[in-house]
Order: sequence, then C-alpha cells, then structure tokens
Amino acid sequence: MNLIAVVDRNWAIGKDGDQLIYISADLKRFRALTRGHTVILGRRTLATFPGGRPLKDRRNLVLSRDPAFAPEGAEVFRDVESLLSAAPADAFVLGGGSVYAALVDFCDTAFLTQVDRTFPGADTFFPDLSRRPGWQLAETGEWQEEAGVPFRYVTWRKR
Repeated sequence: MNLIAVVDRNWAIGKDGDQLIYISADLKRFRALTRGHTVILGRRTLATFPGGRPLKDRRNLVLSRDPAFAPEGAEVFRDVESLLSAAPADAFVLGGGSVYAALVDFCDTAFLTQVDRTFPGADTFFPDLSRRPGWQLAETGEWQEEAGVPFRYVTWRKR
C-alpha cells in the first residue's frame, strides 16, 4: 500500500482537525495519483473533505470505531484487520495521524509533499520515516514555490 501526505520540516501534517496547508499544485498531484484507486482514511479526515463526503472516482475505506458512523458512498471498518482484508495492494492511505500510525508498517511507498517550513502549534504528525527502520528516501523533486511557500515532492520506499 501507499501513503500520501503533505508534511512540514517536523513531519507535522495537521492542526485543530485540518491539514496545515493547501497547495493547489499538490492537490492536482493528489488527484492524479489517487483517482481510480482505493483510498483509506479516518472519520475526521473524511470530515475535512468538501461536504464531508467521500472522494469521487475512488473507493473510500474509512477506519472508525464509531458504530453509528455510516457515510453514504464509503465502506466503514471498525478495526485494522478487517480493513486490511478489504484493501487492495495499490491503495493510498490519506490519514489522519492515527490512521498513518496504524498502517505505516503495512505500506511500502510514501508520496510526500515536503513543505520547507514549520507550523507552530501543529498537533498531528506523520510517522518520521527517516527514523523508521527499512525506509529510505528514493526520489527527491526540485523545489517549487506557490504563494511564497517552498515545497517539493519526495518519495520514500521501504527496502
């Protein structure tokens, strides 16, 4: 499986239940990479999507312990084991922090947008792949800038 996220210098991904930053070029890349694939996410991440609805043109698998949670257009799983039995090998894990932490060991590729900035008060983090055994930086893109924010695309792979 794959991981996909926007991270800052400290591997932060969120604050107060939302993504730290939205970069239009990254959103286009996200759509291109995930369209037609299965995506895996948590209930709170789903709530950040437009209208709180599942993503179009993708099979949406949601990990949630809430027995009353049943959004239209998504499949809900109460535990990691049942989710993994339904997820194809080419699925993309979209977050949030607890979902990344639960699934990182089942993934072999991470497509990250690395922002050359830190966000004070960030409260949600992506697993620091530089400190995880078996992970290595495989590809590093050129620095780009949007609205004064430097970013680049990097790909990590598990050896």
